[in-house]
Amino acid sequence: MTELRPDPIGRTALAVEITNRLRQMILEGQLQPGEKINEKRLTEQFGVSRTPLREALKVLASEGLLDLIPHRGAVITRQSEAEMAEVFHVLAALEGLAGELAAQNASDAALTEIVDMTEHLRRSFEQADRPTYFRINQAIHKAILAAAGNETLVKSHEVLAFRVQRARYQANLTAARWRAAVEEHEAIAAALAARKPNRTGRLMKEHLLSKFASIRVKTQG
Repeated sequence: MTELRPDPIGRTALAVEITNRLRQMILEGQLQPGEKINEKRLTEQFGVSRTPLREALKVLASEGLLDLIPHRGAVITRQSEAEMAEVFHVLAALEGLAGELAAQNASDAALTEIVDMTEHLRRSFEQADRPTYFRINQAIHKAILAAAGNETLVKSHEVLAFRVQRARYQANLTAARWRAAVEEHEAIAAALAARKPNRTGRLMKEHLLSKFASIRVKTQG
């Protein structure tokens, strides 16, 4: 009987690792909007074949970070300010609703977890650890959405969130804006813990719109 080898698992793990590294490069601006992915250079840089790299590109395309163009290859997605404005305003409305519902429906354990994550968020800011900050930040937003207890809301948000994750990552590039974002999160956590739906919803919405405002300043500067 022919011995089965676990190659597919190995390839899958490799593709996940490449996906994570490429995603970080895009989020941090190492790969710029409109730039064509140089597959040969990346395979040499990562020390891999083109198969796991192309699997990674498909995942990132599904997240809206790049476009797969026939006969041209993968190109980092370029978004207009008008498109980002549309997405951010809808996301702000959805996250505002999520904040209201979470303050009403979340379990005490879920609220405690959000408060704890917010404390970790503050520590990552103080350590100037941007990747960790972004990871915790995403986890907090997801936890609030989950705590809202509305699956339709979660799914609607997920579709749009992928389209602006690069912009959200780069929104806190200045020290002043980064500090303000942490303070906004702390105010949101406090409002949630106090179960104040209207205040939580308003703070969530303002938080997203503040992110977009900082992005506009960056692109116009």
